[in-house]
Parts: sequence; structure tokens; C-alpha cells
Amino acid sequence: MAKKRVANVTEEPEGQGRSAQKRRAIVDAATQTFLQKGYLATNMDEIAALAAVSKQTVYKNFPGKEALFVEVVNNVTNLTGNRVHNEMPDLAEGEDVGEYLRRYADRQLAIVLTPRVMQLRRLVIGEVDRFPDLAKALYEGGPKRAMAIFAAKLKSLSDRGLLAIEDPAAAASQFNWLIMGEPLNRVMLLGDSAIPDRAALRRHAAAGVRVFLASYGR
Repeated sequence: MAKKRVANVTEEPEGQGRSAQKRRAIVDAATQTFLQKGYLATNMDEIAALAAVSKQTVYKNFPGKEALFVEVVNNVTNLTGNRVHNEMPDLAEGEDVGEYLRRYADRQLAIVLTPRVMQLRRLVIGEVDRFPDLAKALYEGGPKRAMAIFAAKLKSLSDRGLLAIEDPAAAASQFNWLIMGEPLNRVMLLGDSAIPDRAALRRHAAAGVRVFLASYGR
């Protein structure tokens, strides 16, 4: 006699699980469509078809295209920020601080300088008059958040005597522009084909860290 399946208490109810899957499919389809076509040229019928759900299901989850666009921007911004910061370990005992900063810089460049993130930035900048609050959210969830988190890391390193920093916020901003400024501006203006290869990004990160340590290293 077959054993009766015992439900896992951590599982979502079946209906809720399907609803969450449909919502994720809608957001994924909207992300793809917005980035390919832009905000104005995208319509909800296309998104519903790509997500393999009804148009009614799309509107059940999102009241309109504007709400869906906001969800897409927030989703990509948060995922990108989490990958840069939450998965980056602290400096280990005995690890060279320069090597740690190079790893941090290299990781930030590799995650941010991707076609999806760059396309999203261009899209939001192009719609800044229509969605000023969204542009602000992208800034606060992206560069501003990155520099605040990194400032806390720099303060910790300085407190440990590994760096000599009086103003961690200013140092974090300087580090961010040393590492991100040139390649980010190039890709934003020249397109995804201008994204440097991994070896070039590593050389750029290493050079930026050397300049940073010339001012703040012990």
C-alpha cells in the first residue's frame, strides 16, 4: 500500500505557489520586453503572451504598466546590489588589504557592467521625466547604497589599523569613482559592446586600488 505523502510545513500552499510562479514569470517577461523595446513601445498583451499567462492575470498582479515597470526596476536594482554586497565576505585575518580591495572592485565591476543592468540604467534615464521617483529609487538602491555599505567596510578596516581613513563616506565615494567611473561612463554612452573583457577590468580594478591605497594605505 502506497504511503500517504506528508506535506512539508515549509512548503507554500499549492495555489499560492502557482500564484508566485506566475508573478515571477510576469516580472521576467516584463523585464525582457522593457529592456528590448523601451517603456512606451511595450504593451501588456506582449508581456502576458511571453509569460504564458492571461492578460487578466497580469492585471491581477499589477494594476498597470507603470506599476509593472516600477517592479522591474526595483527587482533588478535589488538583485544587483545584493549580489555585490551580501555575498562578499569580510576581510579574513591575515589577508592583504590590497588583495581584498581588488577582489571587491573586481566583483563590483563584473556584476554591474552587464547588459541587463546597463540597459536598465539607460531606460530609467530615458524615462526620468516620466518617473522621477523611480530614477531616485535606482540611485538610492544602487550607487548610494553601494557607497554606504562600502563606507562601513572601510571604517571597519580603518578601525583595525589596516587603512588610515578619517572620512569613510568620502573615501567610499572616491573608491567608487576610481573603480566604476571610466568603464561605466563608456558603456552607458557607447553601448554593451563597449563592456571591457574580464582581464581589462581586472587591470583597471588593480590600478584603481593602487591609487586608493596611495592615499589611504598604511
